Amino acid sequence: MGCASLGGLYASVDAETSMATLQAALDAGIAYFDAAPMYGLGRAEHMLGYFLRECTPQAPAIVSTKVGRLMAHARPGRSLPPEATKNPLDAGWHNALPFREVFDYSYDAIMRSFDDSQQRMGRTRIDILFVHDIGRLTHANAADFHWSALTKGGGFRALSDLREAGIIGGFGLGVNEAEVVLYAMNEVRLDCTLLAGRHTLLEQNADTLLDRALAEGMSVVIGGVFNSGILAAANSGNRKFNYQDVPPEVARKVDELAAVCATFNVPLAAAAIQFPFRHPAVTSVLIGAKHPDRVRQNVSWFEQALPDELWRVLQTKGLIS
Repeated sequence: MGCASLGGLYASVDAETSMATLQAALDAGIAYFDAAPMYGLGRAEHMLGYFLRECTPQAPAIVSTKVGRLMAHARPGRSLPPEATKNPLDAGWHNALPFREVFDYSYDAIMRSFDDSQQRMGRTRIDILFVHDIGRLTHANAADFHWSALTKGGGFRALSDLREAGIIGGFGLGVNEAEVVLYAMNEVRLDCTLLAGRHTLLEQNADTLLDRALAEGMSVVIGGVFNSGILAAANSGNRKFNYQDVPPEVARKVDELAAVCATFNVPLAAAAIQFPFRHPAVTSVLIGAKHPDRVRQNVSWFEQALPDELWRVLQTKGLIS
């Protein structure tokens, strides 16, 4: 269960609906929840923490969140640093908390981010920490600066210290690009990685990473299986791809994928949810929802039996690798 939607991604979600959505996930047997300080600028962590602490305190749950962003606000006599600018890949949060994100991947910032997340969620232990959006896709010309903070500035050392102390179960990267994970694997032992949008029914750009992950025993969680929604709403007029409006060539490929799925009476979304598991390095898919009905629909798509012939035809047509 991805919790970005609880932070108000694309539309506001009230607290009552957030609690009902999380409960629907738990009722369906989902026990892994992923959040991040970025999601609603702290709000998603608050919602998830309250639910697990107050609504289902006895329920076993695995929780991951992310580091790399600190939440800050301007006040009289204090201006925000230059890096507290709007992230170009941030789609906007409709009922966010009144903060701005400040990127910082140094030792002290990782430790502070972990402490802040503990307080927002009311949890002494967080199972997995993902380094959020480290890489050129997010940071462009500032990528080398942030990478240096993570490597030479002690960011990875902080995560290793937390893991060795048993305060977290493990750590990895939570990113939208495969290449930076390969770089990180040369620097430190990663337990797992959350890769969003790069190994989906629509695009397969992570084969090298997945093969190496399998060889080295690093688990891979695939997020963004709907590529920002386009694979779940192929016929909708409000289609998004990579959090942006859909390019014509992407729209054409989605239409082709949908046409093949239709010949087998398979919803495009069902194929999208199940496709990542065709690589054995993938241990989980992470799907967000902003309403209980959406959770139940996702579970139904996940559990639908799909014919092997569907994948063969998609490969023959060159629509999947």
